Amino acid sequence: MSAAIQATGVVKKFGDVTSVAGLNLAVPEGSFYGIAGPNGAGKTTSIRMITGLLEPDAGTIEVAGTSVWPNPRAAKAVLGYVADNPPLFGRLNAREMLDYAGMLRGMKAADIRSRGDDLLRVLDLQADAGRPIADFSLGMTKRVGLAVAMLHSPRVLILDEPFGALDPVNTRVMEEMLQVFRTGGGTVVFSSHVLDVVQRLCDRVAIIAKGALVAEGTVAELSHGGSLQDAFVDLVGGRELEKGDLSWLSSSPA
Repeated sequence: MSAAIQATGVVKKFGDVTSVAGLNLAVPEGSFYGIAGPNGAGKTTSIRMITGLLEPDAGTIEVAGTSVWPNPRAAKAVLGYVADNPPLFGRLNAREMLDYAGMLRGMKAADIRSRGDDLLRVLDLQADAGRPIADFSLGMTKRVGLAVAMLHSPRVLILDEPFGALDPVNTRVMEEMLQVFRTGGGTVVFSSHVLDVVQRLCDRVAIIAKGALVAEGTVAELSHGGSLQDAFVDLVGGRELEKGDLSWLSSSPA
């Protein structure tokens, strides 16, 4: 199976700190692919390099067969990206944001309007489409971000913590949208700390720690029939409270 994303030997440093240390990643085309790792593992930095927002210091990245660096514009044409807190224009309303995004991508006005109508309806944003995005909750902002990312029907959709701040109803709708996108031939990649969601949705998972890939495979291969969370802790190392820690939290009177 061909790779929707191929990252080879990717390195990124910030001063003396190495955020990503020779990352190798191959995401199969048409897959639902999860990226997991502890805080500070380099997940978001890796995603920003894959999406053409941050240039690596070394290594190569291809998306749908197109090299992202040193010329990321072609790769961005086949990508959709939703950040953990989408950087949208707060003074625009949801409809204007979709119109602007579509025009930036050179889409026809009729396509922008019809696809935008569909997305606003499915994401339950029609009633609020005329309100400034600055007035939206984080969950609503994430839904607008998803609409912007899907408007041009990308081949690869990348999401950073996509289900955070969403209520159960909108979480289910988003999951169904992503499955429709995948059924149509798209590839979904998402980073999340919610490992039960990763285990439930993903075909394959990459676990990153200290900027490097420490394990990759199907959920069954990594979890060995147990929970992905237990496997994750075993791989990256866990911490437990020592006996007597925080004993002052006892509800007994002093």
